[in-house]
Amino acid sequence: MGHSHEADTRPFRPDPWMGVASTGKVGMWIFLLTDAFMFAGFLLTYGIMRGGAEVWHNPGEPVLGINFTACLTFLLICSSVTMVMSLAAGADNDRKGMIKYLMLTVVGGMLFLTGQFYEYFGLFGFDGLTDHGLHFGQSAYATTFYVITSFHGCHVFTGVLLLTIMTIRRSRASGDVSADELNELEIVGLFWHFVDLVWILVFTFVYLL
Repeated sequence: MGHSHEADTRPFRPDPWMGVASTGKVGMWIFLLTDAFMFAGFLLTYGIMRGGAEVWHNPGEPVLGINFTACLTFLLICSSVTMVMSLAAGADNDRKGMIKYLMLTVVGGMLFLTGQFYEYFGLFGFDGLTDHGLHFGQSAYATTFYVITSFHGCHVFTGVLLLTIMTIRRSRASGDVSADELNELEIVGLFWHFVDLVWILVFTFVYLL
């Protein structure tokens, strides 16, 4: 007998291990858990090295700009809010609203990356940290700063790339927002919220303390 192509109308039965969560969502949670250990290792190493250093700032090394980075932090938090609003619009079957807030989230992530590039290398005639003498490898202060913040920057870039692809795909679709679209949006949203949360910890440890 051939396979039937009719829609499966049987009632949904939650998985005994994963419940109602999709496989992709569970996979993302597992990835985020392992990623959290990576960031924890970086921050723990930073704390141990800084606590054991007799001199943390070498002569001539610039102090990190807290005010500018605080603005970047606020920007990233706002992008997390627009991510939530995009998911809410999708749940309300508002495709245009979903796409609009996705685009705002992408813009927030791109502005954050631009700000990080400016902090490193300068932009539009303004000097960055490298112009003021903070170079990777010259001290534990410089090395830990660049490793931790650039590792997080790679996550932001990945999130922006995923969100951009998702925005394009959602723009080409039409009709009602499907359950699969919402599920994919939730999975990417988990990653984006994680990136925002980690940055708050990085900002606190590396810039404020």
